[in-house]
Amino acid sequence: MSEKFGRDQLKRAIDAGEVTVVETLGSEHFEQGHLPGAIHIHFEDITEKAPELLPDRDATIVTYCSNVACSNSELAAAHLGNLGYGSVRRYVEGKEDWQEAGYALETGA
Repeated sequence: MSEKFGRDQLKRAIDAGEVTVVETLGSEHFEQGHLPGAIHIHFEDITEKAPELLPDRDATIVTYCSNVACSNSELAAAHLGNLGYGSVRRYVEGKEDWQEAGYALETGA
């Protein structure tokens, strides 16, 4: 099981450039709004896209989806771990929590 990242901890890590953030929802959700600097890999595409989009298997990676009811980030984090990524975390509360805190989302692909 991957460790969790809290909202404020994640905000600091994003601002400091210390994490790679991965949205695991469908592309239409990503384009409507995603966390700053996030890359998009749908959880079903991890095996295919992770080697190209996440070349550093030692980097701290944080997966997220829409909210606590969404399991995409958990599935993606587990899959990344199975592929040999050593520092995968989850932002379980997801995009909904980020927006409720007043943090901005980026839009577009």
